[in-house]
Amino acid sequence: MNRTEDTIFALSSGTLPAGVAVVRLSGPKAFDAATALAGDLPIARKAGLRAIRSRNGSVIDQALLVCFPGPASFTGEDCVELHLHGSRAVVSAVYEELSALPSLRFAEAGEFSRRAFENGKLDLVEVEGLADLISAETEMQRRLAVEQSFGGQSVLYRSWADRLTRARAMIEAELDFADEDDVPGSVSDRVWLDMGDLYAEIEQHLGSAKAGEIVRDGYKVVIAGPPNAGKSSLLNALAKRDVAIVTEIAGTTRDILHVDIDLEGYLVRFFDTAGLRETGDLVEQEGVRRARIAIEQADMILELEEIDSVSKHDAKLPSTNLLRLGTKLDKHGVSPNYDLCISSRTGEGLEQLRGRILEELRRVWTGSLVPNRQRQVQYLKEASQSVAEALNGRELDIRAESLRAAASSLGRITGHVDVEQLLDVIFSQFCIGK
Repeated sequence: MNRTEDTIFALSSGTLPAGVAVVRLSGPKAFDAATALAGDLPIARKAGLRAIRSRNGSVIDQALLVCFPGPASFTGEDCVELHLHGSRAVVSAVYEELSALPSLRFAEAGEFSRRAFENGKLDLVEVEGLADLISAETEMQRRLAVEQSFGGQSVLYRSWADRLTRARAMIEAELDFADEDDVPGSVSDRVWLDMGDLYAEIEQHLGSAKAGEIVRDGYKVVIAGPPNAGKSSLLNALAKRDVAIVTEIAGTTRDILHVDIDLEGYLVRFFDTAGLRETGDLVEQEGVRRARIAIEQADMILELEEIDSVSKHDAKLPSTNLLRLGTKLDKHGVSPNYDLCISSRTGEGLEQLRGRILEELRRVWTGSLVPNRQRQVQYLKEASQSVAEALNGRELDIRAESLRAAASSLGRITGHVDVEQLLDVIFSQFCIGK
């Protein structure tokens, strides 16, 4: 990647066949290539209908062309979009013509976005938000991605970096002019008061990282309990289809099954697990072991037990985010021994269960700016630690150096400082054509 002298092209729209296929070109030869295919180009940023022709002059298609002269384009380079009819044959023929032109090549994964980053059109937080926006499947994933891809989160990090820069400037002034009256002593007090506030803001932001992870990767709800408690029946009822096999035979579920559900814009991942009990069956033992691991990693645990059950299981489940459910309500009736009583057969209590899960989710994320990638969290922790060292230090020059390190960590989040080694990893996660 990073051969910026090349002009690149790729399909930037959806899977073929489709009603329209958008082929994007970017680079110094983009306009020349478009001219070779379509003749005279339309006015910049105005769509024009043109016949797309091969080298021998035969018509491949009629398409709309839009030209975006750099630097006012997505990549910061000259860009062209060909809005073709979306057949595989048409796109393949256009690819063949473009490949035959000098200095043109097919784009690599994420190369358009990487050029946008390298040309200052996007920072890394915005790039990651764009990737999340493209892959968003739920409303909350879309909202979180919009905050990142449209620059809201970057503005926050830049404002913190600016405060650190101003603090360092005042400290340097105090060091340089300590014997003069130009820098009053109260300035230093104001600087460290602001740095204390900044430390609290970063820590509060870090505390919301789990919310970002949940919105992006899903809220993990593990259905646990003894055999024949109705775990698989509940999974099927929530999914509204047969995901798991349901029988009266204890130990039917041997492995973990899961289904993803969009719950009012939140991605919720329900996991059905093997019944928790002592067993001599080696396969079932492995299922119980995996169930225990899933329980440890859960955001919420639904502990199921048949109402009025005589079984004396001791599951020893964590008490945090645990909801005890009495099952087979249609058979036994309501019992006060549970947080909620349900019937997977009739659907009684399932709406209340969804409501309880939504309550937890809305407490987790309120729509505020949150870090949602491990890379961001890592550098935020480094910045927080550096600010803490500055606040607790004694030598003024060392404290100033700690603030410089904090600003550097924030710069790495947005890509303004020393992130070359991360770029291939980040942009390889994009699809071709973006």
